[in-house]
Amino acid sequence: MRVPTLTTALLSVASIASAASTFSPARPPAIPLAVKSPYLSTWMQAGSDDGNGGYLTGRWQQHWSQSTTAMAGLIRVDGIAYEFMGYPSQRVSVPEIANQTAFEYTATRSVFTQNVGPVQIKTTFLSPIYPDDIKRASLVASYVQTEVSSTDGKSHNVQLYVDISGEWASGDSSSVITWDYSTTTKTSPKVAFHTFERETQLLFSEINDRAEWGSWYWTADTAEGLTFQSGADTTVRQTFVSNGSLPNTKDTNFRAIDDDYPVFAFSHDLGSVGASAVSNVYTLSLFQPEAIQFLGTGDVQSVPSLWSSYFADPELAITFFHEDYSNAAAHGDLWDSKIASDSKTAGGDDYATITTLATRQAFGAVQLCGDLTEQYIFLKEISSDGNVQTVDVIYPSMPIFFYANATYASLLLNPLFQNQEAGHYPNQYSMHDLGSSYPNATGHPDGNDEYQPLEECGNMLVMTLAYIQKSGDKAYGAKHYKILNQWTQYLINEALFPGNQLSTDDFAGALPNQTNLALKGIVGIASMAEIANLTGNTADAENFSSIAHSYIDTWQEYAINTNATPAHSVLSYNNQTTWSNLYNLYADKLVNTNLVPQKVYDILNAFYPTVWQEYGLPLDTRDTLAKGDWDLWFAAIGNEEVQTGIIQRVAKFINETPTSRPFTDLYDTVTGNWPDDGIQFNARPVVGGMFSLLALKA
Repeated sequence: MRVPTLTTALLSVASIASAASTFSPARPPAIPLAVKSPYLSTWMQAGSDDGNGGYLTGRWQQHWSQSTTAMAGLIRVDGIAYEFMGYPSQRVSVPEIANQTAFEYTATRSVFTQNVGPVQIKTTFLSPIYPDDIKRASLVASYVQTEVSSTDGKSHNVQLYVDISGEWASGDSSSVITWDYSTTTKTSPKVAFHTFERETQLLFSEINDRAEWGSWYWTADTAEGLTFQSGADTTVRQTFVSNGSLPNTKDTNFRAIDDDYPVFAFSHDLGSVGASAVSNVYTLSLFQPEAIQFLGTGDVQSVPSLWSSYFADPELAITFFHEDYSNAAAHGDLWDSKIASDSKTAGGDDYATITTLATRQAFGAVQLCGDLTEQYIFLKEISSDGNVQTVDVIYPSMPIFFYANATYASLLLNPLFQNQEAGHYPNQYSMHDLGSSYPNATGHPDGNDEYQPLEECGNMLVMTLAYIQKSGDKAYGAKHYKILNQWTQYLINEALFPGNQLSTDDFAGALPNQTNLALKGIVGIASMAEIANLTGNTADAENFSSIAHSYIDTWQEYAINTNATPAHSVLSYNNQTTWSNLYNLYADKLVNTNLVPQKVYDILNAFYPTVWQEYGLPLDTRDTLAKGDWDLWFAAIGNEEVQTGIIQRVAKFINETPTSRPFTDLYDTVTGNWPDDGIQFNARPVVGGMFSLLALKA
């Protein structure tokens, strides 16, 4: 993997920093570039601990796992070459570096504005989300658009260059890859594309969290002035720097990724550029006809990527996606506007700073699979583990899906129901995940998944009810009533006085009688009471409701220290010197069980401002660590002071944290840095929980 040496990195950052770019609405720890799936997930590290401050130049882009996924950009203006993307000057002599003046991110875009002499180049990375269009959402693809214009009132001779490295094809840089260049023949208008892949495909396998199967496509307009080349990075890039064009040649020496680093380049001669912007669009796509290995209703089966139900082959898909840019941009405008507007209305500008950064990250951890008859969404836990369909990762992620389209929630839950209802899981409680190694959703027939039974039973019941309420799909509750009832029986036996179990915050360790975990179980029972009522099981509904109300009365006796000043909830029963973020109260509001009396909310609203820190509300008395998603869960149900205070602190963390990896949900509220024990959660879908306020209104 290529990274700048410490000396060159510091020199590069120092020279770039003099450009003094603005950052709106914040300078995030890492900037999302192409983020569409667990494998198409590339970022520009920006934070101070290992980033370059948020500039498009001077550093190679990285997959969320920190392996290099290089994209280079060069531009020649009146014969002078400038670096505007990535770090090609690390290995090639480039006379000038673009001067970045502004950066802005929205829910679907990251936009960099740079000056290159008398010309401005605006580079937009668009990873569209399509909650309302499953066909387009199924494509694992992203856009890069450049717009070049003169800034001095004169016209200038401009050539543009972009490339992508073979490093995208594998997590092992010694892997041999093959490649080709062509133009589409099955569609009109035609598009040009480079394609590359591992020579030896390793189906359903990862190295360093990177896919070892599938084909990558790098696509451009076949406009007049297009030239191309594949070959060694130094050769291809230097050719453009020297000549302003490429020789339309293909390297035929297939080799290892780190053997003279093969790159796949396009150059466009833009001619004489004046004040009117000249635009070019490039697309990056990953095509894996077989996406997931799944143990569902029968034996283990291969589940296709859903895009293959709409497109006969990748060539048709890449042409559709590439030519769809104007629609994607318009759709992106709509979602950018909707998310920003709704967020500002619900929680102010700081809240919009949070939700807009979280959007691509949350959607970028999932992939649509299946066919036109049956669809699934499979989720990778990311960074904290490689698990598939982790129930207590889906659970905090759910608010964004309830806000955007509740159908997505059912597509996430369906694989879990199918596996367990088919008898592939021997335990009576809900499983923790659907497989320990994404993309192998092969379950746990031995029952030896991570032991979080109370956590996962409560999660499944709450999520199922929330989906039914948001969608109106009562039949869903009837379809899964038997297993939902089974999980409820477990909660009836275990929820009020939890054993020595892990909660979703498993990094904190097991603890008996956890106040927050008990609350989740009790709300889970109340959720089942409502599911029973909606499905006509009125006797069950009355029974479950009675139990839940009885339990919550007892829970209050153990959970709240009313003798303290101020009063507060405790981390575990009768442990009076402790306190915790009682974020599971959010579920009580999300599904309208209304179990917990207002006085409990009042106590916590008065208490939390006395213990929150610079960058958020800590999880509990054991440490100063916060989970940003859980902070936003309580913010959604807190009073105005608490809601505003938490939101401001999390937004401040985004703008000031020294961390340089994609939006972490676990950080120190005093320093804004990683936990002292070195845990580095990043890029996880749980940031979908930042949509907590909006999900309540959906």
